[in-house]
Amino acid sequence: MSETFADLIACEDALMFVNAAITSTGQREFHHHPGEQHLSLEFLHTYMLENYREVYAAALALDVNDHNAAIIVRNLLVRAGDAGAERRRLEGRLIARRLELMPRQRVYRLIRELRRLKVNNRRTRAIIRDWLAGRADPAFDAVKYRGGVKTAIRHAHVEPDGELRDFLFAPHRVKAYETPIFERWRRAHYEKAALYELPYTVAEGFAAKHGVPREVFLERIAPRLTRLERLRLQESAREAKAGAVAADLTVMPLTRLASYVLSLPLDDRAARRAELTEALRTAARRVAGAARGSWGRVAAVLDDSHSSTGSGQKRRRPLAVALAAHYLLEALAKEYVPLWTSGRTDELLVHPFGPTPLGERILDALEARPERLVIISDGWDNAPPGLAADVLRIWRTRLDPGHRLAPGQRVLIAHLNPVYDADDFDVRRLSPSVPTAGIRDAEDLPTLVELARFAEGRVGLAGLRAHLDDRTARFLGEGA
Repeated sequence: MSETFADLIACEDALMFVNAAITSTGQREFHHHPGEQHLSLEFLHTYMLENYREVYAAALALDVNDHNAAIIVRNLLVRAGDAGAERRRLEGRLIARRLELMPRQRVYRLIRELRRLKVNNRRTRAIIRDWLAGRADPAFDAVKYRGGVKTAIRHAHVEPDGELRDFLFAPHRVKAYETPIFERWRRAHYEKAALYELPYTVAEGFAAKHGVPREVFLERIAPRLTRLERLRLQESAREAKAGAVAADLTVMPLTRLASYVLSLPLDDRAARRAELTEALRTAARRVAGAARGSWGRVAAVLDDSHSSTGSGQKRRRPLAVALAAHYLLEALAKEYVPLWTSGRTDELLVHPFGPTPLGERILDALEARPERLVIISDGWDNAPPGLAADVLRIWRTRLDPGHRLAPGQRVLIAHLNPVYDADDFDVRRLSPSVPTAGIRDAEDLPTLVELARFAEGRVGLAGLRAHLDDRTARFLGEGA
């Protein structure tokens, strides 16, 4: 009996950590300050590293965000001596694979942190050297992330070759570089035309130095912009009348695109309805892939209450996740019923407003007799407080006890929460009878609905470990 209870606690601890590592970035949320977020998150990382190191490392194979992935990597390397040789080898492979997937600026920031902590053992140096060796264009990295590259090379005891060494440590000693991007960087110090052949973030500094007007700079640098830089700059470029910066919205990531749409004034959204709707649906269909239309009858309760404003650091992030999830669920479902907490029916014009009547919307959703009910909300049910928990409890205990309804009558319910609750070290739950998982990007919704079933307590620790082993094997390229 005690072993079963211990397994239950371990399973709950693991799910609590995964939820936190998916949703929290240590930044301010609507209900919590950044200091609370940081302290809560650091405690969870320490607790998991001490008590469940195997599960802690396996989280790198899950959909945890880059902020938490970097903390996991840092902690595993700081405490490398606590693991055996075989465990360190597996952790090394997980770390290497995760670093490949992380944005380069994040990795360079992590290396600076390892240098600050004086973590410089042979294993750490080997991981950094292998990551540097895997860069597709070292010269490009040296120009765009020059300080980070210098730190990484010094920390890993790497001896750069030829012009790379000169560029990093004595750039102005060279009269002319043979490496094209180094030469363009050198000429950009005194020649305006050369700056337009550099990455945007580097060229921007040179443009300011030369006093280039913003509209002229944006027009000429447009061919060098990445798709996300185009999306980020599109509205400022529109104001500056730099038409060349216009982004192709149909190729943008779904949640990023939803954030962009929500940043637009309501009048602009209405005027561009056809363009924006088609872009969102195209992105959602791309994410759904072969699963399009396979989820049967789906109802969604989507939170657009005042708390979906987020914070100054995560502006409208909860609402962006809900909007992106709406379009993804529309693509996954054969029949789809969306229910916004505000009662609005025009999803393109949603904005944070009003209380959170989750209970009423869940009742409406269940009346539609869906096969799946997905709730996207921060869980602060307050109109009236606690109604959602009562509705879900009655549904599970009286209308569908033990999931014994016939398959055609059964409703699979999952609550996905985009906001970390620092007080509870977890995402806020609506009811113990309904599985809850954290979500950061709507693209991860199908995977997280699967992960949420472990929170019901019916699968257990053995099932969770099997799931983690499978995800780890796939992550490392060993699975099907």
